Amino acid sequence: MKRLQLFSANSINTDIGLLLFRVVMGALMACYGLQKLTHFQEMAASDFWMKEVSFLGMNGAFPLGLTVFAEFFCSLLLIVGLFTRLSLIPLLICMAYIFLVVFPFSMVMHNDNGFELNSSFIYFILYLALFFTGPGKYSLDYKLLKKH
Repeated sequence: MKRLQLFSANSINTDIGLLLFRVVMGALMACYGLQKLTHFQEMAASDFWMKEVSFLGMNGAFPLGLTVFAEFFCSLLLIVGLFTRLSLIPLLICMAYIFLVVFPFSMVMHNDNGFELNSSFIYFILYLALFFTGPGKYSLDYKLLKKH
């Protein structure tokens, strides 16, 4: 039986860590996307999406649709680990766009409860880390693409 080595730099189980990381990150982002998907018409007509967000010169429903695609559908792919790196690309673009354009370089914001980190920046960094590590052994990518 393998002993748990708390004071070791060796991995206990990287693949379980990546599974947990993928599922939690995907589920959190899918909640954002689901909210946008269920309220698509109202949000597309809102002042924020009509005036504040412009992607490729288009406002309203187009950038909202791209955001829903990234946040909801790509997050579902991320959860199951299917086309993981490919599904991370729209998520990375979406988070970078929010961080760089919508809320320009606002890493730290001040609100009523003190300081708050910009969540789009945090998601971007975490998605980038997952892009470099890959989905791990407990993913559909591994099951479908492993060499026999």
